[in-house]
Amino acid sequence: MDKLPVDSATPERLMLGTDEFTILASSAETGGALCAIELRMPPGGGPPVMHRHAPGEVYAVSEGEFTFYIGGFGQPARRITAGPGEVVALAGGTPHTVRNESDAVAVAFVVHAPGPPMENFSREAALAATDPDMDAVLAIAQRHGIELLGPIPALVDA
Repeated sequence: MDKLPVDSATPERLMLGTDEFTILASSAETGGALCAIELRMPPGGGPPVMHRHAPGEVYAVSEGEFTFYIGGFGQPARRITAGPGEVVALAGGTPHTVRNESDAVAVAFVVHAPGPPMENFSREAALAATDPDMDAVLAIAQRHGIELLGPIPALVDA
């Protein structure tokens, strides 16, 4: 990376729906090892369906509350809520989605490793966001190795 720390006034910001991704360390800057972002998600934000992908993810929540739906599709599905100071790690290949079901903005530092699949999907999906079309989103996801699975399955008691 050229410089540390990241100047929060100048990094690239992407909008995926209502969610804001601020790129703190790009795949290009890390030789593809990872992509680090700050995720700002308003109430009601988050991906509309469960999905899975090869990169692992780590969420360190700094503000608000994120709700994670993990599993299903051949394994038990769980609902986990994480607030400030809590960390949620998801192994690659894990069916999941993350939502903000609270009434306040939620913020997390998120690392995707390796970085290119998720970063490239996010960039392409942000460009397509002006005219979202489900077939286009499916094609973008497929190009970047992201499998869209469908609605949140029935949950097991945690």
